[in-house]
Amino acid sequence: MRVVVALLCTACFAVDAWAEPQVWLTPGIYSLHFDRDKDLRDDNIGPGVELVMAPEHAVSAGTFINSNRERSRYVAYAWRPLRWELRGIDVALGAVAGAFDGYPNYRDGGWFVAPLPLLAIEGRRLGVNLSVIPTIRDRLDGAIAIQLKLRVW
Repeated sequence: MRVVVALLCTACFAVDAWAEPQVWLTPGIYSLHFDRDKDLRDDNIGPGVELVMAPEHAVSAGTFINSNRERSRYVAYAWRPLRWELRGIDVALGAVAGAFDGYPNYRDGGWFVAPLPLLAIEGRRLGVNLSVIPTIRDRLDGAIAIQLKLRVW
């Protein structure tokens, strides 16, 4: 875990376009699974935090109860190069690269890295991150991931 914290701190200082950072808290992830016939958990609750270091760069970490009803942890870096402002709402499109664990059919619950598309929509205090999780046959069930977030700083 110390290595992960060191990497996140290094990423914070490596950003050229440093802006006033933003801190967002998340209550977990809602997963709208593609295969609705499986007995998968949709409300993947658990605390998380996202640090937006500059408009194009963010890091996040947290834990949640995943779709297989197991505890998962994650750390991620988001690159959000495409940006628009619509009536005071910031919209960003990019990708997130994350490390996850806790999925029993994928590496026996061990850590794995996953790149995912990202759409971030952020107001003054409320926001949402949207991603598409691909189905990996017999390992990971695909879904649209919806992560609400509250800006606290």
